Amino acid sequence: MAYDRYAAICHPLHYAVSVMPHLCGLLVAASWTAAFRNALTHTVLLTRLLFCTHNRVPHLFCDLSPLLKLACSDTFLNNAMLYTGGTLPIITPFVGILVSYTCIFASVLRIPSTRGKQKAFSTCGSHLSVVSLSYGTLIGVYFSPTSSHTAQKDTAAAVMYVMVTPMLNPFMYSLCNSDRKGALGALIGRKPVFIQ
Repeated sequence: MAYDRYAAICHPLHYAVSVMPHLCGLLVAASWTAAFRNALTHTVLLTRLLFCTHNRVPHLFCDLSPLLKLACSDTFLNNAMLYTGGTLPIITPFVGILVSYTCIFASVLRIPSTRGKQKAFSTCGSHLSVVSLSYGTLIGVYFSPTSSHTAQKDTAAAVMYVMVTPMLNPFMYSLCNSDRKGALGALIGRKPVFIQ
């Protein structure tokens, strides 16, 4: 989506050429391949660990950090892969999004009309909200020392990036729609809404 916004705002006349279905398919395939490779790496590394204590994971689902806490063998390699291997699927897209939005911000500042600036920022605002919610939580969970993690913090963070962010996606992306903005304003202000 960051590339789509970048192409639409920074190079609007080349949008149809730069955002082709073939390129979109390649972007999706690359993200799925990176995610599969990352999951497979961690799964293979988990098979070499010994779990000799209880078998209950104190978490909502079988996540990597709580599993590593249950292991009674050395988890140095797993933790090293968590920090170094986690860079590719988490930090690389995040940096790409930041770079694209830096270019977008520079382009928007060159727009002469205030209305054009507002329209461009409203187009990008929902995506930036979702990105900051999901990546902020993921970076906090996977790139902070595991000694600072508690079961309650891990569970709360997992609820944020597994349940809350996807649940808020339709709401955040629909805020660009003026009818929904009016309905939300009326709901908050308790005024009746008449939609045609």
